[in-house]
Amino acid sequence: MEKIYVLGRDAVPERFTLGPGERLKLTLVALPGVSADVPVRVDLEGEGAELDAAGLYLCPGDERVNFRMDVRHNIGGGVSRQLFKGIVGGTARTDFYGLIYVARDAQKTKAYQENHNLLLSDGAWALTKPQLEIYADDVECSHGATVGRLNADELFYMRSRGIPEAEARALQMISFLSPVLARIPDEALVADILRALENR
Repeated sequence: MEKIYVLGRDAVPERFTLGPGERLKLTLVALPGVSADVPVRVDLEGEGAELDAAGLYLCPGDERVNFRMDVRHNIGGGVSRQLFKGIVGGTARTDFYGLIYVARDAQKTKAYQENHNLLLSDGAWALTKPQLEIYADDVECSHGATVGRLNADELFYMRSRGIPEAEARALQMISFLSPVLARIPDEALVADILRALENR
């Protein structure tokens, strides 16, 4: 099952339950001008259940976007992957709270979580809190988070090759977001995202 939700346009379910062998590919998108509080809980309740979740958020103004991902491996043999990437500018604030919970009997679980952010201004703020709560001992779990800025050396190199600064910045942002962009089949939505990046 594949689900794509655009915040501010689509109602995002707060809870998903995956049984044995069920798979969910979930993508959440926040475009400029949208503020949202997004609590999502996914329970993996059967062996072979698989979650592939990703998020992309563009917050160039005064947006407030709060993701709360609660992924619970209640039965062993499940796999979850989460990748959330955001670009934050102006005085926008984003919060990512991500919990991976692995129950005592959920052996052979594999769970991965990443949240990466680019700040475009001194007034922008990105808070990221990935957490692991693991009660089983035969698991493979990891999490990671970064908050950074556009690479000045890369911008200088591109400008020295005749690429205008605005285009160079847009290229860096597109590259940063590409792992999430690549999973969006809606060409019109991808075009909206690319247009938003061109103006940053």
